[in-house]
Amino acid sequence: MRAVAPAAAMTPWLGLLVLLSSCSLGYWGAEACTCSPSHPQDAFCNSDIVIRARVVGKKLVKEGPFGTLVYTIKQMKMYRGFSRMPHVQYIYTEASESLCGVKLEVNKYQYLLTGRIYDGKVYIGLCNFVERWDQLTISQRKGLNYRYHLGCNCKIKSCYYLPCFVSSNNECLWTDMLSNFGSPGYQSKHYACIRQKGGYCSWYRGWAPPDKSIINATDP
Repeated sequence: MRAVAPAAAMTPWLGLLVLLSSCSLGYWGAEACTCSPSHPQDAFCNSDIVIRARVVGKKLVKEGPFGTLVYTIKQMKMYRGFSRMPHVQYIYTEASESLCGVKLEVNKYQYLLTGRIYDGKVYIGLCNFVERWDQLTISQRKGLNYRYHLGCNCKIKSCYYLPCFVSSNNECLWTDMLSNFGSPGYQSKHYACIRQKGGYCSWYRGWAPPDKSIINATDP
């Protein structure tokens, strides 16, 4: 892993990069860029901006250690961030994937983009949840519209090894890592962790049919 510069010497861009990487909002990684798995609901709730957009242009500018890619986008819909930045026109990311930069296709796909606002600009990285819109499940799209927002006061607790237990009534046990480490699993694709009328949080499946292959802790 690369060394982190002392805070006094850290540039604004490198400071943001450390912040994005520490947030661990995705499934992707590259050499020297390591991201912890994160459920899409956490990505939604922990982001400043969540939008659906098409990339219509890009350019490389001399900013940061290896340059910065600036994507010009056409915003299709905003799911989170209305009060911070109601319309997004540009997205910034590191030019190097080894520094968590994101590569997006121009005039080809619509993307779901989650990111952070820093100094009036929207930044994304490999540790954010960035996905082609046509690759999202119906449940994930419904989650973006309203379900994930309902669960932002709940906590999704990761389970890497059995046995795993919740420690409070506001937790949902996330077990995708037991069989799908490094890639989205069934809970990521089809579940949202939502507070119920009784005051506790539990998984809500919604549209998707039950999967009998997952352990009982995933099925409310």
